[in-house]
Amino acid sequence: MSTIVLVHGLWVTPRSWEHWVSYYESKGHQVLTPAYPGFEVEVEALRADPTPIATVTVPETVAHLEKIITALPEKPIIMGHSFGGTLTQLLLDRGHGAAGVVIDSAPPEGIRVNPPSQIKSLFPILNNPAKRHQAAGFTEKQFRYAFTNTLSDEDARAAYERYAIPAPGSWVWSYGLLANFTPGKQETWVDFHNPDRAPLLFIAGGADHIMPPSVNKSNAEHYKAPDTVTDYHEFPGRSHWTCAEPGWEQVADHALDWALRHAAA
Repeated sequence: MSTIVLVHGLWVTPRSWEHWVSYYESKGHQVLTPAYPGFEVEVEALRADPTPIATVTVPETVAHLEKIITALPEKPIIMGHSFGGTLTQLLLDRGHGAAGVVIDSAPPEGIRVNPPSQIKSLFPILNNPAKRHQAAGFTEKQFRYAFTNTLSDEDARAAYERYAIPAPGSWVWSYGLLANFTPGKQETWVDFHNPDRAPLLFIAGGADHIMPPSVNKSNAEHYKAPDTVTDYHEFPGRSHWTCAEPGWEQVADHALDWALRHAAA
């Protein structure tokens, strides 16, 4: 048995991992799905009062995750989706985790690939500077383009209604737009030459609009430390909603098999 920590991304909560939790637990693993600070309530409560979303910061989120992980009796496998992938990279850079898997990961500082579909996906948040200080959400149509573009209209609507919440506008502005133009190391900086980092797998969806394969490839290629393991795998035709869209079991199996194999090495 291994302990697995699943880190959610923006515009969703730990509920987004609900299928993976039972799936991995059925295989005998302990699974934790920590929320960002203030996100411990249900989706519906965060929609009603998004104050915790607007005020949460990356440093306090990383510190919160570190506290949970360091309290475990063993180094866990850490998996993160979307901005949870950024957080996973930050955690591995700080020496946590026996292995890491990032799925459709948002990039840390230094990745300068910005495909047109990514710009279009984030534009509803970046089109108004006031949203930098707000909890900024997508409409159902915008969520459909950014997250669920491979789903049927009915399934996309169901996903939006069950999972979607606003995101911290400051994160999208600071790390999705300004990080590479701000002098000095920012809060999402990682050491790509860290020789002590745990093995790391990037998984990309070939049809992902908001974090396309080119972003994940570039991110993976930035890791340069000798004697460290960094792999990349792409699932053709899968969207940003790859952790819940039909066929998610294939993604979950690939992530777990890789992580178990490399964590034990």
